[in-house]
Formats: sequence, structure tokens, C-alpha cells
Amino acid sequence: MPRFLRSVLENLFGKPATVMYPFEKPPLPEGTRGELNFNMVRCDQCQDCERTCPSAAITVHVEEKTIEWEPFKCIYCHACVRACMHKAIEPKDNVSSPGYKVAKKTFKA
Repeated sequence: MPRFLRSVLENLFGKPATVMYPFEKPPLPEGTRGELNFNMVRCDQCQDCERTCPSAAITVHVEEKTIEWEPFKCIYCHACVRACMHKAIEPKDNVSSPGYKVAKKTFKA
């Protein structure tokens, strides 16, 4: 009985075990792979990111000097970040919010 009473009192007066999600964002664990940001000043349009992307979420248009990234296709493996020799792809720590429309992000030089 004393163990049971102790557990009840800890739960009654302790912090909540969950986070009020829509109103509070939970802390992300270390090493979370977030969104990608393409630094077009450093990019030399070598297409290494396009070749190494396993889900074909990156398309490099050399003539137009643009990179098209499809977040809904991306599996966030960050193989493109490791493949980029000029460090033009910068990973972010944030995770994108859920979306309802399939959108492509275009980065221009």
C-alpha cells in the first residue's frame, strides 16, 4: 500500500508526462535530420546531389541554374549533404510541419 500511495502522490503533484503538442513543440532529439537548404552561392551545379539521392527528390537544372527539391519525395537520409563537395547543402535542425499540398521548393542562383 505505501508504494501505491507514493506513486499516486508523485503523479498528482509531478509534471505531466506528455507535451501539449499543438501549443508546445517537443524538443527534437540530437541528430534529427531536418529540412534541407541549398546555398546557391556555393553550388557549382555538379549534380552530385541529384545522382546520390535514392528517392530522386532533387533535380538540378544546369541551364536555368536552379535546383528543385521535393520534400514529399525526400526520405531525409542526407546522402546529398554528404555527397556535396562544396558544402552547398545545409541541413536544418527543424522538421517541417505537415502539409496537405504537394509542393516543390526551387532554389535559384
